[in-house]
Amino acid sequence: MQPFTQHTGIACPLPLSGIDTDQLIPARFMKRSRAEGYGDYLLHDLRFDGNGDPREDFPLNHSDRRGASILVTRRNFGGGSSREAAAYALIDYGIRCVVAPSFGDIFASNSVNNGLLPARVSEEDGERLLAALQGGERDATVDLNAKIIRCGSLDVPFDIEPVWRTKLLNGWDDIDLTKSYTAAIQAFAASDQERRPWMKPNRA
Repeated sequence: MQPFTQHTGIACPLPLSGIDTDQLIPARFMKRSRAEGYGDYLLHDLRFDGNGDPREDFPLNHSDRRGASILVTRRNFGGGSSREAAAYALIDYGIRCVVAPSFGDIFASNSVNNGLLPARVSEEDGERLLAALQGGERDATVDLNAKIIRCGSLDVPFDIEPVWRTKLLNGWDDIDLTKSYTAAIQAFAASDQERRPWMKPNRA
């Protein structure tokens, strides 16, 4: 994965709570191959009407938010089913970071494992960011080293689990994270062999 250290891009306000994974990627689109990309189906039933036409009042459809790579929303983003395709849809659309007061646990883990940053902010700071974006601000910078989101005159702190931060900063998946402890694992194995030589399997 590509390491995530700092990202600047168009930020889109999405002032809704409880957007679940079924809304992020409706199940009927998950029969398609990931190779085709899921970005066109992100939030499909909110972005488009029954005829498949874009809803003019939906934030991601606004002309000044085209190409958005940061999504600012409200609490409990990504709850519901555990489908990893929800993270795929965001990433394939071009989203690098979602900012919210809380996330579904499995969704957040899936996001990190695919290089997407779930930045957790307080309710108050989330509303300040939404107000700034709805008031005309367009761009934001997410600094994972400093754990700060900058938007206009606002500097908003965010939280993320330390191990997730380490994985994102290095572009690691779970296997890469385990490999980072190779020296410690080898040292333990050697020490354990000295203490308990009888534990080593007899392969004769």
